[in-house]
Amino acid sequence: MKKVHNFNAGPCVLPKEAINASIEALKDFVGTGMSVIEVSHRSKEWQAVMDETVALWKELLNIPEGYQVLFLGGGASTQFYMVPMNFMEKKAAYLETGVWAKKAIKEAKAFGEVVIVASSADTTFNYIPKKYTIPTDADYFHITTNNTIYGTEIREDIDSPIPLIADMSSDIMSRPIDVSKYTLIYGGAQKNVGPAGVTFVIVKESALGKVSRYLPTMVNYKTHIDDGSMFNTPPVFSILVMNETLKWVKRNGGVKVMQQRNEEKAMMLYNEIDRNSMFVGTAEKDSRSIMNVGFVMAEPYKDKEEAFMAFAKERGMVGIKGHRSVGGFRASLYNACPKESVEALVAAMQEFEKLNK
Repeated sequence: MKKVHNFNAGPCVLPKEAINASIEALKDFVGTGMSVIEVSHRSKEWQAVMDETVALWKELLNIPEGYQVLFLGGGASTQFYMVPMNFMEKKAAYLETGVWAKKAIKEAKAFGEVVIVASSADTTFNYIPKKYTIPTDADYFHITTNNTIYGTEIREDIDSPIPLIADMSSDIMSRPIDVSKYTLIYGGAQKNVGPAGVTFVIVKESALGKVSRYLPTMVNYKTHIDDGSMFNTPPVFSILVMNETLKWVKRNGGVKVMQQRNEEKAMMLYNEIDRNSMFVGTAEKDSRSIMNVGFVMAEPYKDKEEAFMAFAKERGMVGIKGHRSVGGFRASLYNACPKESVEALVAAMQEFEKLNK
């Protein structure tokens, strides 16, 4: 197989062990003689996978009693309207930190008043707003903890006087979190916890059932709690890969070790960006993400962008092109991204500087 350094933002690099185990399950699922995509989701063999996957989530994130873990379809984008449908009676508060936060705000406006408590749109979302007041009369406060496009991240569990809801699509399992501070956490799996096709939801069950509106069956969280995420046929293969990925996280020391590794990788790359005369970081330093590192060519070298892209590609770098809305470069350093890949990128940046300065 061709050696590449995968910095894609999502779908992204996954543990090779998880991929290989999933391939075996595609061929023969736990000795059933059938592929995992052929077996009944009502079988005892599949139920064991569901139970184990829920248990892994609860263990790795130390999820307290009273919370349920769900595996749903529709991606995080479906959660943008499921959240207000289930939690907004009259008003909700949102922190606007990027494109995905804006999309969530747009959907919420269909269900009531939306208060944007702060926004970093004034500087193309290159920082996380720090000074804002959360309205205590809102039904919940929604945040997007990591912004893949802009390389900014909320790296602490904030204190909120009202129910806190977080889109953690791109930084879940990258650090320990205090789940008890949140009413609901959701995200697409295709960053740290699996492939595209399944959405995780961690929800405080006692917070449900408070809105007066009718909730269609499929967008009512209680439906999926009552049927163990199998009211309808679940995305079995995506959940299986998630299961194998979480087992890899556990074998490798859990989320605390993931955090240490991720911080080391990110600091290595940020240090080179700050040192290298040809590159400039795009996010404010106190808002920098450890998951997605954004950078551009320094002003005197703007015409070298395509040259560096080709230079890096020749050395096996994949997925470092920045999002079209910000340009430049982006390296996504999710859990399964090895330190060696970051070292290779840093070496390429150093070599490019020597050849072009």
